[in-house]
Amino acid sequence: MTETMAPLRKTALNAVHRAAKSKMVDFGGWDMPVDCCGLIAEHMAVRTAVGVFDVSHMGDIQLRGPGSLAAVQHLCMNDASKLAVGQAHYSAMLYPNGTFVDDVVVHKLSDNDYLIVINAGTREKDVQWVRRTIGHMPGVHVNDFSDYYTQLAIQGPRAAETLQKLTSTDLSSIKNYWFTWGQVCGLYNVMIARTGYTGEDGFEIYIPSDEPTSARVWGEVLEAGAEFGILACGLGARNTLRLEAGMALYGHEISDTINVLEAGLGRYAKLDKPEFVGRDALLEVQAAGGPGRKLVGLEMIERGIGRDGYAVFSIEGKRLGDITSGSPSPFLKKNIAMAYVPVEYTALDTEVAVEIRGQMVKAKVVPLPFYKRPKKTA
Repeated sequence: MTETMAPLRKTALNAVHRAAKSKMVDFGGWDMPVDCCGLIAEHMAVRTAVGVFDVSHMGDIQLRGPGSLAAVQHLCMNDASKLAVGQAHYSAMLYPNGTFVDDVVVHKLSDNDYLIVINAGTREKDVQWVRRTIGHMPGVHVNDFSDYYTQLAIQGPRAAETLQKLTSTDLSSIKNYWFTWGQVCGLYNVMIARTGYTGEDGFEIYIPSDEPTSARVWGEVLEAGAEFGILACGLGARNTLRLEAGMALYGHEISDTINVLEAGLGRYAKLDKPEFVGRDALLEVQAAGGPGRKLVGLEMIERGIGRDGYAVFSIEGKRLGDITSGSPSPFLKKNIAMAYVPVEYTALDTEVAVEIRGQMVKAKVVPLPFYKRPKKTA
């Protein structure tokens, strides 16, 4: 008996991407554009001007009710009690052993209402985890709104100028990791968040997921950004942008086999708050002197590209670990990677070797992130 494959899921913009001849791939069960008009051109547009991404495959879980804060606090490692209404923060849901269910962004919609944005490839698993973990808690209702929104990410130094043409909301009043509701392209009550996954300034907007509305807004964003050289961007550029910015990707830098302290994300784990799933395990690692390995940035010294999964060795030939993400950096014009190595090999400028097609190619440990966007000058 042959096993039938489930059909790929599609965002409301799928027909638009296909009409534009974007290169489509299976990404976590979704038919998504990986390349719209050339990865390097898309990457550079975001770094120097503006690009727009369809990220509607991301998931959205709403926790509502008088017990919602307690539920978020139990589920997630960051301290949601510090959030103001209209503020968001980076966090993660952990297993009891301190490894990752998923990394998330938590938005405080009101005192009894939170929106947790989750990753596409872990949507079903995350929803099940949330229901199982907080289902017993009183006064909280869990709703999966993942298919309700088309989510567009407008990113780059000209992102605010582009989006400002389409909304009467004063975007300059929205701080990084804050959000508001406004009118965008004639749509009311659109959530406008100053968030992103590229290392650049930018916004993510949440609009109704019907195809005609999604296509119209996508077209209007492209038209608004035309004078700045806006490009439609795919997942390929999103990956190289987040790599330059040193941002973790589930299944690469974070997973159910990697704990928070190894990943260098301990600053988001508020171990002084009363309790959350995974807290005790992280305290044990901390009490034992910390993790035995850590995530580092690598820059290739010799010619060669360290790709995902390539082995990393000491100069003496000891196997240290594997590259979690690696690629040429379109903006920095270097070959860069991230990898987990034993703590004794994490000092800056430590030389290591990456095995590339049977050859040992030298690399060195460098600071993360590889790229930081320039600070605005007055």
